[in-house]
Amino acid sequence: MGRGRAKAKQTKVARELKYHSPNTDLTALQRELAGAGKSEHNFDDDYKEYVDDDDEDHADEDPDTWVRPTR
Repeated sequence: MGRGRAKAKQTKVARELKYHSPNTDLTALQRELAGAGKSEHNFDDDYKEYVDDDDEDHADEDPDTWVRPTR
């Protein structure tokens, strides 16, 4: 019980969105979707200071703690 008002409000909002759409600036939308094509941002350089290249060199020294011991 009590769902009737909520459902009626949802129906009202859905009907308003369906039949009374706001004015859309289609030229602005087209410009936004077209964009520049390719981003000039290079993501590799952003995290370069956090990359530790030595991880691959010492892979044999660190035992994997998640490996189940063999019997």
